[in-house]
Amino acid sequence: MIATQNPVEFHGTYPLPEAQLDRFAMQLSMGYPPREHEVSILQSLGGPPALDSLEPITTLEEAREAQEQTQRLHVDEDICRYIVSLVEATRVEPQLQLGVSPRGGIALYRMAQGYAAVNGRDRVLPDDVKAVAISSLAHRLVLETKAKYSGVTKAEVVQRLLESVEVPV
Repeated sequence: MIATQNPVEFHGTYPLPEAQLDRFAMQLSMGYPPREHEVSILQSLGGPPALDSLEPITTLEEAREAQEQTQRLHVDEDICRYIVSLVEATRVEPQLQLGVSPRGGIALYRMAQGYAAVNGRDRVLPDDVKAVAISSLAHRLVLETKAKYSGVTKAEVVQRLLESVEVPV
């Protein structure tokens, strides 16, 4: 499932409780498109609706097979221990009121597998875990009040933990 939320004028939408946020594998911020892309968007409005010309690029069976292949990617025990160390580090981080749950560790594991698959590898590397850690973990965290009001971001906390937790060789 993909959900979107406009960060301005939350009228009619409410922040999700932590237990529900924990069910999303990752959170990404898209930002604004580059100027030329935005011009292209506007220029495309003169023709037929874009959705009318969409064609499938895969079948449901092919998508399921890709998912199964990704889930079969090898993850060494050392990588599992690394993921658990990152998750545990969030639970004792003084700037956090709430760290990452076991579900968050599972999401990080699966996202790392997906990242490795997209990059053509048959096994997960520590760099795969690092590449998806912020988008997979930060939205699950709750900052302590002092940290929140001093301008600390959840992404900064995860980045600092990535720099401090020992990486398997």
